[in-house]
Order: sequence, then C-alpha cells, then structure tokens
Amino acid sequence: MAGRVKRKAGLAAAEALAARTVAPLPCALCDRPIGTQVEWHHRVPRSEGGRETVPVHPICHRTIHASATNAELAGPLADIDTLRALPAVAKFVAWVADKPADFRAPVRRGR
Repeated sequence: MAGRVKRKAGLAAAEALAARTVAPLPCALCDRPIGTQVEWHHRVPRSEGGRETVPVHPICHRTIHASATNAELAGPLADIDTLRALPAVAKFVAWVADKPADFRAPVRRGR
C-alpha cells in the first residue's frame, strides 16, 4: 500500500510541475484560459462527419449545444466567429468574460 501512495504523490507533483511550465489553453468560444477541466468540441458534429475539435470550458460547451442544433453546427455555425455572433451566445460570452477559469453554473436548454 505504501508504494501506491508514493506513486500517486509523485504523479501529483509531476502534474503540478507540468501545469506551471505549460501555458493554459484558451477556450475557443470565450478566449478565457482553460482551468482544470477541458472539453473538446467538434466544430462539425461527429454525427455530421466532423473530425476537428477545439478546447472549450464545460460551461461553454453546454452553451454551444443549448444554442444550436447539430444540423446548424454542421452548417454556417461550424465557424466559431459566426457561432459567437448568435445573440444567446454573444450574451453568454459577455457574461462569462470576468468569471474564473473553473466557473460552473447550470445552462438552460433553449433552442
């Protein structure tokens, strides 16, 4: 059991060191630095044949899917700038701009 604890402690120390040496990724939607949790958003949904992903906060990812259908995301909204121009998404991005990287809140499902 002691070996197991030491290994976990060593892993945590290595991850902490790596976190200090690597600059945090910016969120593709809100441009804030990503904290401890990252989700990968398919710009074009996988169900529509998409393969390219971009890093986003969990709250940003939920906002994207609450604001547009997969069919809409496969069309003109595959472009992140066009997606940000949607009124609901633009309002969200303005609201979340001053929140910390690991901020969490419920997202309403309204399409």
